[in-house]
Amino acid sequence: MKISGVHHVAIICSNYEVSKKYYVDILGFEVIQETFRVARNSYKLDLKVGNTQIELFSFPEPPPRMSSPEACGLRHLAFAVEDIEASVKYLQSHNIDVEAIRVDEITGKKFTFFKDPDNLPLEIYEI
Repeated sequence: MKISGVHHVAIICSNYEVSKKYYVDILGFEVIQETFRVARNSYKLDLKVGNTQIELFSFPEPPPRMSSPEACGLRHLAFAVEDIEASVKYLQSHNIDVEAIRVDEITGKKFTFFKDPDNLPLEIYEI
């Protein structure tokens, strides 16, 4: 088997409208398709992020994330940015708390973390 890349990442949110606004209007992800699944009383929003897709799901009363960010499973999502300082200022202008910028001791690149409306850790990493 040869894996050629990441096709998509799935995120379950607790408030679909809040998360949709966050990922589309603030982070600027492009909507590919929005589907309401009647049988599940759930939305599925396909978003384009560069060459990757994010599936944003809503489910009635999903359980909360166990701990942040050190629980087993997906630790965080990291997004590439060209200018981390400008990206941090942009997020802060939308009242999003952003951690202090750090430098990756292995690559020497700048990065930082922030959270989505459901406390999912997100990272921006300067390329």
